[in-house]
Amino acid sequence: MRKNENDFLRKAKQNKNDEFYTQLKDIKSELQYYGVHFKNKVVFCPCDDPITSNFYRYFATNFKRLGLKKLISSCYFYNDLDLFSDNLNVFKKGYYYEYSGKDNEKVFPTIEDVIYFDGDGDFRSNESIELLKKSDIVVTNPPFSLFRDFISTVTQYNKDFLVIGNINVITYKEIFPLIQSNTAWMGINMGRGISGFIVPEHYELYGTETKINENGERIISPNNCLWLTNLDNFKRHEDIELVNIYKNNEENYPTYDNYNGINVNKTKDIPLDYEGVIGVPITFLHKFNPSQFEIIGFRKGDDGKDLKVNGKTPYFRILVRNISLNKK
Repeated sequence: MRKNENDFLRKAKQNKNDEFYTQLKDIKSELQYYGVHFKNKVVFCPCDDPITSNFYRYFATNFKRLGLKKLISSCYFYNDLDLFSDNLNVFKKGYYYEYSGKDNEKVFPTIEDVIYFDGDGDFRSNESIELLKKSDIVVTNPPFSLFRDFISTVTQYNKDFLVIGNINVITYKEIFPLIQSNTAWMGINMGRGISGFIVPEHYELYGTETKINENGERIISPNNCLWLTNLDNFKRHEDIELVNIYKNNEENYPTYDNYNGINVNKTKDIPLDYEGVIGVPITFLHKFNPSQFEIIGFRKGDDGKDLKVNGKTPYFRILVRNISLNKK
């Protein structure tokens, strides 16, 4: 991973609020592929101020078209409870809003319309969990620094989800088993397919690309994020087109020092005729079709250490096998 991508994730973890807000155009770009999943469903956006969130705006605007049953959106307020803080006696409560599409309800609420939590609105709080229990599908951009906790919470209650995260979340021990077991997968857009995040005025503009857009919003574009979901989409049923041949080209496919398999540096270079285990980069998962390949393992060789080729360790490798060869 490049240095500026490391910096992006590191600074996200350092910042207690993780205030990276998703642009409406990126939400539209991804959500267009999942319309069939939302009919008669309750959607919960647990990291989204219903007054300002683009996730709330998208679902409220498209409430009838999607056939939603209800939309719930809630937000968290960070409270600095340090003994030396000037705000020790000022506790900010989180709040939420529920919209059911009725004529007497406001589509876009103001601060007078929201319902306040007793607590700060953290997605892990009992109050937020009660809203989660009422929902069917969770859609949001969770705090990058709490992504593990977020997915663990959502999956604990067996909820469908579509969320944004840094591409390296697929290497987390809490996430990779979901992918390997085919209970979670990547969405349609990743990398430059997610154009950037809106950040507050006090945030330093850093990353691979930064700008101030036509609305005066400050945009950070790390180009290293993805959508993670358990909602089915067309892309995961498309075979990867393979054109390379292993036979008589073995010199192009070095074997691992500590595992019986070959290393491939780019997904497009996977040989179409190799029946054994292949180590591929993590970006392979964006094209992964579980009917074409099976995931064998991740990162480690037979000795329990990182995979090595000629004594060197390539960046995280996923071990896969082409199961479609056995069907021919």
